[in-house]
Amino acid sequence: MENLLGDLKNKLKIETKNSREILDSYSRDASLFKIKPQAVVFPKNTEDIKNLVRFAREAKSRGENVSLTARSGGTDMTGGPLTESVVVDMAKHFGRIKEVGSDFATTEPGVFYRDFDKATRTRGLILPSYTASREICTVGGMIANNSGGEKTLTYGKTEDYVEELKVVLQDGNEYVFKPLSPEALEDKKKQDDFEGEIYRRTFELVKNNYDILQSAKPSVSKNSSGYFLWNVWNKDTGRFDLTKLFVGSQGTLGIVTEARLKLIKPKTHSRLLVIFLKDLHKLADLIGEVLKSKPESFESYDDHTLRVAVRVFPDLIKKLKGNFFKLLWNFLPEFWMVLTGGMPKLILIAEFTADTDKEAYEKCVSAKMGIEKFNLPTKVTKTSEESEKYWVIRRESFNLLRKNVHGLHTAPFIDDIIVKPSQLPEFLPKLYNILDQYKIIYTIAGHVGDANFHIIPLMDLHKTESRKIITELSEKVYDLVFQFKGSISGEHNDGLIRSPFLEKMYGPEVYKLFEETKKIFDPDNIFNPGKKVGASLDYSLNHLDVS
Repeated sequence: MENLLGDLKNKLKIETKNSREILDSYSRDASLFKIKPQAVVFPKNTEDIKNLVRFAREAKSRGENVSLTARSGGTDMTGGPLTESVVVDMAKHFGRIKEVGSDFATTEPGVFYRDFDKATRTRGLILPSYTASREICTVGGMIANNSGGEKTLTYGKTEDYVEELKVVLQDGNEYVFKPLSPEALEDKKKQDDFEGEIYRRTFELVKNNYDILQSAKPSVSKNSSGYFLWNVWNKDTGRFDLTKLFVGSQGTLGIVTEARLKLIKPKTHSRLLVIFLKDLHKLADLIGEVLKSKPESFESYDDHTLRVAVRVFPDLIKKLKGNFFKLLWNFLPEFWMVLTGGMPKLILIAEFTADTDKEAYEKCVSAKMGIEKFNLPTKVTKTSEESEKYWVIRRESFNLLRKNVHGLHTAPFIDDIIVKPSQLPEFLPKLYNILDQYKIIYTIAGHVGDANFHIIPLMDLHKTESRKIITELSEKVYDLVFQFKGSISGEHNDGLIRSPFLEKMYGPEVYKLFEETKKIFDPDNIFNPGKKVGASLDYSLNHLDVS
């Protein structure tokens, strides 16, 4: 370890830290794991990253176990940026927004979305694939995970907005990746270098296995599991785009240094239809009815989340940044539900947007009339302040639980399952039956419009049976998802917790193509090993954070 640290500091002259406090901080993300790195480096520019990769490759050639794991915001819920080797922090120095154009932005990966959003909104534009953790996540993390969020129902995921990437690959050089015409692809394949080899081998892989890959693509509205090989080559047009492979790869194929992202012009007015649901067995039919009205977003959070929100009301007020007494008045209905025991099991928020407030309001009222047959309490928000309180609770739901449930640990391991909304009447009863086999408290939030549910069990990870429950419950829930041809990750990705299940999800033939992809781009296993391929569930469970 001392040689490694000495080389990083003295030979490469890269800012390196290894204090106990730093290593402890970087040994965690938002997952249920803890893995202590050997060092954390803070590259200042692309040359630093190139030198790091060359250093790692040379160390590998000497038989040393050195790898590089890029990290930015540390909000990942899968253990994606955790490593026993070198963490490459991209947030400290790679935080520049280089350009905001008429319909795009060029940015470095360490830019926090909150800052990126402020910059793009000055041009009346947004990147709509932002996550619930929009205040603390980075754009680079969104690309690495193929993130989605509340706007994905209408606008799609991050993969739909990446136009160009600059990436440092295994040979220590930076390359530009963007969509290529058939003619441009042929030119790349003729190159006698590492880049040419990548294009030749990847094209052969996706061409020779085209039908297998198209069949393997999950038949749901969004997916963050595996390598998205089915999106790389369009057989009909000949378009070839390796950005589709880097998006969602969790830094296992190279280190992204810059991205050009397409932006959209959002609607200017919004109203919410809030639905209070006491009986979850009505959920599937209710979702189908609301979707007929085409909401832009359709989200949910459950009763436990609301109770925590009420209990930590002062912290919530800080998030809302408004007049205390006015906000207190806005929350009176929720306080009253808690006091009277009339707490709904699930709160659903359907957002309708338009170019005028009148039109947004009319859309909400029309949707409300469409669900009158369910005889449920509903409300249409009157002001943006009233709407914001529901958004803050939804967006902060995981953090509220994570920081305020004492004695139990948020355990995100079945937190991102997705099927088709039309399958919910059959799927949900089977899911509840599995969950009810275990004596655990769990919370439900997520993107109900996509049938993408974030189920977060609350567990005492000190107990020996916790590891058994995680294994058994994961297998049972994922087997159910596979029966419905869904995905085990709609947007959070694989990391330490889901990578061990990818072979079962896609089958051994497609999983071997994932392994081959990793070998093409990273033959020495330098970039974030043990994620996507080569994962071990035992390794992951042996690193549960019980502190």
